[in-house]
Amino acid sequence: MTTALTRVDVAPVASPKRRRRAPAWLAVVPLLAFTAIAFGLPALAMLNGAFTVKDQTTGATSYTTANLTTSLHGAYLTALLGSVKLSAVSAVLGALLGLPLAQAVLTSRSRALREAVLTASGVLANFGGVPLAFAFVATLGNAGVLTRHLGLTGKGWDLYSFWGLVIVYLYFLIPLMVLTIIPALEGLRSQWREAARNNGATAVQYWRHVALPVIAPSLLGGLVLLFGSAFAAYATAAAMVGSAVPLITLQIADAISGNVLVGQENVALALSLDMVLVAGLVMAVYLPLQRRSARWLA
Repeated sequence: MTTALTRVDVAPVASPKRRRRAPAWLAVVPLLAFTAIAFGLPALAMLNGAFTVKDQTTGATSYTTANLTTSLHGAYLTALLGSVKLSAVSAVLGALLGLPLAQAVLTSRSRALREAVLTASGVLANFGGVPLAFAFVATLGNAGVLTRHLGLTGKGWDLYSFWGLVIVYLYFLIPLMVLTIIPALEGLRSQWREAARNNGATAVQYWRHVALPVIAPSLLGGLVLLFGSAFAAYATAAAMVGSAVPLITLQIADAISGNVLVGQENVALALSLDMVLVAGLVMAVYLPLQRRSARWLA
């Protein structure tokens, strides 16, 4: 019996084509477009206006550095230095008061207390503007409740001053510091404290030689963050002190609205550019510190 073998040609099965994956950068295109529109266009307009001078008679415009020169002289320079001083003092006090408060909350055995403080800090850190100014005026102003009951006016108390504004700023800077420094404090390992204690170190020595060097980048980063928050604040100071305390944000508002001189809009843009440069220097310090702190606490 003979078996015939028939050769059958089988066509190879075509493998499904692999779908090409879209480049990863396409996912950030909407964010980049939004950033370019929301921040890029105003920044370009600010740069153009800061270096532009308009002739009041002919209406012709020309590019010059006269606006920047004006923004760094006279009352404008005083306002810039006043804002830097107010922000620096408020940031340092906020950091010094916020650090022990955050440590006390973190080491508390009461979980409810910790959650309540963190929740309140999240609310108070974003509480500002006219409502905050009104609250302090009604409480510690010239006719405020505590001012009358404690007789603070006769003791030289003045809310509408530099130090009065510092106290108002601390109302939202201290909670902001608590929220900023708590993650760094949580990164301190209990083994480090136990090792320091076993080697005879006191609590002060532990904080001086172990804890503070570790959280120093986060502490300085929080200090920079507080400085930037106080430096950019406007509504609270405008509603409470007006022109009693020279601040660059108030000078920008006066220049735009023409309260002092007419036609100073481009000077206001130059003042805004000065603020951007100061904020850029602040962020140049903050970002490396933040990366270094994250690497140490990882």
